[in-house]
Amino acid sequence: MTGLHDDVVRVLTDWKAPSPEQDAARRVFLEHLDRHSDGVWRECRPGHITASTLVVNADRTEVLLTLHRKLKGWLQLGGHCEPGDASLADAALREATEESGIEGLVLSAGPAQLDRHAVRCHPEGSWHLDVEYLAFAPPGARHRISEESDDLRWFPVDGLPDSADRVVRSLVRRALEY
Repeated sequence: MTGLHDDVVRVLTDWKAPSPEQDAARRVFLEHLDRHSDGVWRECRPGHITASTLVVNADRTEVLLTLHRKLKGWLQLGGHCEPGDASLADAALREATEESGIEGLVLSAGPAQLDRHAVRCHPEGSWHLDVEYLAFAPPGARHRISEESDDLRWFPVDGLPDSADRVVRSLVRRALEY
């Protein structure tokens, strides 16, 4: 076990899921981590924890989405945990800062929601067990497109692109309730 593995277990154990479906996902994530001591790393072939973040502007009227270079869809920011991440929150904030170019993001106190989705991290396929946070940008924040994005753009919370998936839409609802 690693410090990051232990932190993820603690975060998920302590997290108060907002719905029975989210609580079921929380239990699935914890069972995965119980079976896989390497379950926070990309190398864990059955699946691995990822950390993503929906960036919200200071007055909660817009969200920052990335047109993901590989997936070609508008998504929240995020990605894989790295050895230098001391905690899951550190991973989420690092990914959001790297992919947005915005300094001074303020991360939510805990996860907003969880999502498990199939990915092609390994030739035979794998799962991302995504722990999703919210981050609030400082007033006047300016973003910068990273090499992981084809585009990066602010969208009104009530004017998301048609291609925004159910996960992004759910994160936006959670941001407005936060």
